[in-house]
Amino acid sequence: MEIVDRLGKVLFSDDAETLKLCLENAVATGIPLQGADLLGADLRGADLRYANLQGAVLQGANLRKADLRKADLRKADLQEANLQDANLGGANLQSANLRGAVLQDANLWGANLQSANLRGANLRDANLWDANLWGANL
Repeated sequence: MEIVDRLGKVLFSDDAETLKLCLENAVATGIPLQGADLLGADLRGADLRYANLQGAVLQGANLRKADLRKADLRKADLQEANLQDANLGGANLQSANLRGAVLQDANLWGANLQSANLRGANLRDANLWDANLWGANL
């Protein structure tokens, strides 16, 4: 598995500790990161479309302006994460922990937030058009 930046520079290659380092503007489209420990990771502007982040720990991670369209974030821990201006269109956030997360100006169009914990989350100006909020804790 390999993660590269937009210029093709290798930022990560099969080393779990390296994954915690700054991955700003990384391209990780479709990469399987389920259960990964990304606590406090800097993923600003990262391209994580279709990434499998099911059950990943992203507490306090900086995902500002990240592209998470169609990403699998089921049961992911995004507590206190910064998702401001992030694109989560069509993402699966079922049962995800978004407690205290910053989702200001985020695109959640068509996202699955069923049974997600959004308690204390900042949803100011977020696009929730056609999002599934069934059973979500708001």
